[in-house]
Amino acid sequence: MKQLFLLLFSMSSLLAPAQVSRRAGRELHVAQRGSDANNGSAAQPFKTIMAAAAKALPGDIITVHAGVYREQITPPRGGNSDQERIVYRAAKGEQVSIKGSELVKNWKQLQNDTWEARLPNSFFGAFNPYKEQISGDWFTPTPRDRKYHRGAVYLDGQWLMEAAKAEEVMQPADGKDLLWWAEVDSTTTTIRAQFKNADPNKKMVEINVRPMVFYPDKPFINYITVSGFTLEQAATNWAPPTAEQQGLIGTHWSRGWIIEHNKVQYSKCVGIALGKYGDGHDNNQTESAEGYVGTINRALAFGWNKGTIGGHLVRNNEVAHCEQTGIVGSMGCAFSIIEHNDIHDIHVKRLFTGAEMAGIKFHGAVDVQIRGNRIYRTNMGVWLDWMAQGAQVKNNLFYDNGIDLFLEVDHGPMLVSNNVMLSKKSLLMNSSGAAFVHNLFSGNMEVVSYDSRLTPYHLPHTTFVKALHDNPGGDVQFVNNLFVSGANAGQYSKALLPVVFEGNVYTKGSVPARAVQGSKRLGEMTAQGKEAMKKYNAQAATEQNAILDTSFDAAVRLTGEGPDRYLEITWNKQWQQQKRKWVTTGSLNKALVPDLPFENTDGSPLKIDTDFHGKKRKTASPAPGPFEIAGSGRQKLKL
Repeated sequence: MKQLFLLLFSMSSLLAPAQVSRRAGRELHVAQRGSDANNGSAAQPFKTIMAAAAKALPGDIITVHAGVYREQITPPRGGNSDQERIVYRAAKGEQVSIKGSELVKNWKQLQNDTWEARLPNSFFGAFNPYKEQISGDWFTPTPRDRKYHRGAVYLDGQWLMEAAKAEEVMQPADGKDLLWWAEVDSTTTTIRAQFKNADPNKKMVEINVRPMVFYPDKPFINYITVSGFTLEQAATNWAPPTAEQQGLIGTHWSRGWIIEHNKVQYSKCVGIALGKYGDGHDNNQTESAEGYVGTINRALAFGWNKGTIGGHLVRNNEVAHCEQTGIVGSMGCAFSIIEHNDIHDIHVKRLFTGAEMAGIKFHGAVDVQIRGNRIYRTNMGVWLDWMAQGAQVKNNLFYDNGIDLFLEVDHGPMLVSNNVMLSKKSLLMNSSGAAFVHNLFSGNMEVVSYDSRLTPYHLPHTTFVKALHDNPGGDVQFVNNLFVSGANAGQYSKALLPVVFEGNVYTKGSVPARAVQGSKRLGEMTAQGKEAMKKYNAQAATEQNAILDTSFDAAVRLTGEGPDRYLEITWNKQWQQQKRKWVTTGSLNKALVPDLPFENTDGSPLKIDTDFHGKKRKTASPAPGPFEIAGSGRQKLKL
């Protein structure tokens, strides 16, 4: 023991000088009046952000001043630690845009509302998004034989949609989406676009030319902060979980990034990418459950662990107008926090389809926290697919989504708490090991009874795979939730694993689990899976301490304009006469497949003792749903 103490003391002594000798960071300035031949001081700023990036060392801050910067930032290095980062930031109070587009003039009118621009291919350099097609695992053109290109055309900042056929763009604009069409030959790129009642030579017309806006060209570029920018108009490719996931901004298999206070918008596929690196297996016989297991094994060999990958903080951003995913991450998202973001208008144009579209789409969301976000006008709000273990989805506002939350082939434990779910479909469930606590549900719940895919679960709070398991439905707990008109838990009346309801309130128009509904949906099935399914016996859900206040209309309504939203709800104080208690690690059953308790992402005991707003809950009988409300009658709550 004495020798161990001396060894630890010696190691701490050796580490201390390194902390003291940390280099003093510089501030490098970038301004449109500058020159890349300057030294980067406030008096002699660089002209391009990349010139500053080339000089920046750990501990340095790059301050970018007002203007539009049309360049792709490829940071050559990152920081050494959370305390010694490389920071890219917009100057305080100044508007800074970084765009993946270029301005185009010299348009010539052809007929109707259609104009044409002809550009030499040299304008694009090595990457021409009007030649490059969107492709990848689980990408589905609509229809199947249609080709989608990575380019886009923007009129005064709003994007036009690619026409399916050349003749479509020659027609008069019909009042819907304006269209564009491009052809590329050996020397020239010809773009035709509809500009209704507008002369494009007198407007701001931009076209995509760069695949990304901020993205390292190699993995392990760690501890970077990107803050305060508008990042937009990138020709991103489809980002499946089995290939390199490139976003308009992306971390490229790194650790410890902070992406904050940015507006990320108009990406052909992905806004923010926290996911996988690229290798020779990308999109190569990997489009299957077995293929993704191989991808996971290779990722583990390439550094997928808590000390090396993930741990990002994505906060206070607006992410919008992306046709695949707002924030994507295959495994590289692990141990990250996604908080207080405004995510909207994701996959709303339905340009194409596939299996990777959502406001947030994560694979391998190990100990990920998705909290305090507002997610709306998406096909799916949050989709956690494979290995969401220790994940927490809490204190979020969902509305106007096709589905608010989809949990697919996960084994848990997963906590979903204090959320306001206002879309017509609250849940799509093809997972076990989930606890739904203190949520407000106003939509249907669709349940997959069984899926034969063998998917991993991990040692606690790590990425190390313990085993693979099939996916029987059930092992779900609903505790202290509020079900209002439209909420329907009927498909959880029976399941292959236990389903527990405790302390919930059902108001007029909602359907409890005791209302047995028809045959259940099956997920992916194999012959072996059909045999494996026989070992499970369907069992009825159990419900205790429920309040069936089915004559009481909660009359939930979302109101407000701009950044402010309010929930109007009629409250019955008698709901709190029912005895409930705080939900804790001890009060929840363990997730069955991994045999793990529900606890915080750092391994500490869980206690849900605050509400949506952070208000302390009553200890004797906390209110059902996400809000701790004392009175009765009509309430108006700011969200």
